Amino acid sequence: MGRGDLNDAEWERLWPFLPVGNGRCGRWRGHRQVIDGILHRVRTGVQWPDLPERFGPWKTVYERHRLWSADGTWERLLQRVQAEADAAGEIDWDISVDSTVDRAHQHAVGARTDPPPAPASKGAAVGEHQDETPWQSLHGRLVEVVLEVRAWAVRAAGSPPNST
Repeated sequence: MGRGDLNDAEWERLWPFLPVGNGRCGRWRGHRQVIDGILHRVRTGVQWPDLPERFGPWKTVYERHRLWSADGTWERLLQRVQAEADAAGEIDWDISVDSTVDRAHQHAVGARTDPPPAPASKGAAVGEHQDETPWQSLHGRLVEVVLEVRAWAVRAAGSPPNST
């Protein structure tokens, strides 16, 4: 299992909500391996053909991601995981909103407001998602995928139709 892959607790919570194969296309590659490949791509931004071989053929990972994006599987997974986490009391829905408006000079727009983070020392490596519950970690990862899918949909809606 590589860094960023689903751990056993996350997988146990996720797999019951995944679609099953349709039986027409032969045997599907394991969902866990493919989802780990999708999460790796979303986290690193690597191009599809450059996915590491441990995730299987990149076209398989890409096609499953494309299929699940088109049929709304990612949105349903996020909703179900959120509902399960909410039922377990692991989501805090309190929101604090401040309606204060601070005007800035037009040249100040987009300026960096805080210094870049200092690099961590070699011995101070902290495990990813260390203090999160399994629901929070899985929820965060699914949010990343759903946001990417939504961004793709917006870009696709604004692009002209392809002609051959």
